[in-house]
Amino acid sequence: MGKESQTSAMEIDDSKSIISDQITPKFSINVLQLLKSAQMQHGLRHGDYTRYRRYCTARLRRLYKSLKFTHGRGKYTKRAITDSTVTEVRFLHLVLYTAERAWSHAMEKRQLPDGPNARQRIYLIDRLRKAVKWATLFSQLCAIKGDSRTSLEAEAYASYMKGNLLFEQDQNWDTALMNFKSARAVYEELGKYGNLENQVLCRERVEELEPSIRYCLHKIGESNLQTSDLLHIGEMEGPALDLFKAKLEAVMAEARSQQAASMTEFHWLGHRFPISNAKTRVSILKAQELEKDLHGPAAESLPAEKRLVIFDKIFTAYQEARSCIRNDLVTAGNAENVKDELNGLDKAVSAVLGQRTMERNQLLISIAKSKVTKPEELVRLYDLLLQNTADLSDLVSSGRDRRPEEVAFSEECELRSFAFRAERCFYLAKSYSLAGKRIEAYALYCRAHSLADNALQKLQTLNNNDPIMIKELKKLSDNCRSNSCIEHATGIMEEEKAPENLSKKISTISLTGADKKLEVFLIEKLDTYRSAVGDSNTKSVPRIEAFPPAFQAIPRNPIVLDLAYNFIEFPSLENRMKKDKKGFISRLWR
Repeated sequence: MGKESQTSAMEIDDSKSIISDQITPKFSINVLQLLKSAQMQHGLRHGDYTRYRRYCTARLRRLYKSLKFTHGRGKYTKRAITDSTVTEVRFLHLVLYTAERAWSHAMEKRQLPDGPNARQRIYLIDRLRKAVKWATLFSQLCAIKGDSRTSLEAEAYASYMKGNLLFEQDQNWDTALMNFKSARAVYEELGKYGNLENQVLCRERVEELEPSIRYCLHKIGESNLQTSDLLHIGEMEGPALDLFKAKLEAVMAEARSQQAASMTEFHWLGHRFPISNAKTRVSILKAQELEKDLHGPAAESLPAEKRLVIFDKIFTAYQEARSCIRNDLVTAGNAENVKDELNGLDKAVSAVLGQRTMERNQLLISIAKSKVTKPEELVRLYDLLLQNTADLSDLVSSGRDRRPEEVAFSEECELRSFAFRAERCFYLAKSYSLAGKRIEAYALYCRAHSLADNALQKLQTLNNNDPIMIKELKKLSDNCRSNSCIEHATGIMEEEKAPENLSKKISTISLTGADKKLEVFLIEKLDTYRSAVGDSNTKSVPRIEAFPPAFQAIPRNPIVLDLAYNFIEFPSLENRMKKDKKGFISRLWR
């Protein structure tokens, strides 16, 4: 009997536990969507990890306080989060944001200007370890307390964090690859279900994980990917790619330093300038690699925004090279030969930098022409181009012994200056035309037409077979001719209609204001209850009182001209004036 009662009691307990498991609801968190919105709204849209870390800290403080799960007021008492502690979904948020805070702190150290030093790198890896610890705990808790989708997302998040740690440590590439692949597999499956926004987020995360997977394969040796081809992998944007890009930049810097060892000279306009500084070589080599992307076969397919980003990187590389050259000039001392070589190299790098600046400004002009832009903005851009052309021409012609290549380059700069002046004059005429100034616009169109014709004649005399420039100048000349005719005709029509318009305006003038629309104001209808604001559906000005008030005729005092004043003879008043009394002493001094 005792055994039967014991077994029956156990069955009852088992049934109770099954019922309690069925009643207890499973928590649901859309992990990727939650993190993506938090990251984009709090700094990571612009790569500001410091702001995101502060947001995570503030979020954790609010969660701890709202859950009444603080660690003591005076002495710190650690309170662990277990599966029995998780009674609502906010406890899972606690663990998730703690992992995010540690990860963002590590990424903040990774983005230091000169890179993390040895001590900061140790701290960075320690932060990533802490992020892995909390992400693993989050995955374990979601496996118990969360639904199947939340558990899968938490597992993918933990795998991604483990892959980041091994990626940064430069070790166990097989394990890192396995973690990245498992995270990718989960997001690929999740991207097939749910709403459209969730599917897009999952696909974006799969694309962000792909470069890290390919890099791990490259390090293992299972990929035939070359080091120079790695640059094309990291063209996407996203927080998941920042660690990969930092690693990629370090690899490319190492590859450039190895390649720069064979680079001994810089060629420009027939000159050869020796390069002795290794940092200068690396900077020039980096700029030349980026120039290949701009002038290569795939340059036309690049969007304008990416080309502008590449131009900015080129400027940074050439500026670094110039700073290294000028530091070498300071330390050169009295060695004249070394100084001459460094000055020539500085001149060549500055000239190439000026050429790239002109190309960037021309790209900005093409972007502005493709959009609805005010003519004044294009005039400003052409002013910049003219200044760039003048600076470049002065730089090239500053030497004593000029080679034929330099002379030809100066003539090309002068020719481009003529074309830019014609374009600037054309858009300046457009701005005057929009302002209604017909005479000025007509004169400027004629001036632009003559400048374009002069530039075409110079092209023919110099035997410069630039089909693009010839086509643009011919098109500009035709536009100037047609617009000048339009302005001339419009000006004549406006001049003919001017007396008629003036007579119409004078005939409608009234001193009493009778021509104005009759309006009833609130001050005139105080005895009736009517709104002075008008209809709520229309945006109208409240009619309370007319301001400024209208002129009113008022009586004026008559003007009196007193003409008889000059002919009146007034009586003498000398007998009434006070006389001075003089004493005996004053009589002696007469």
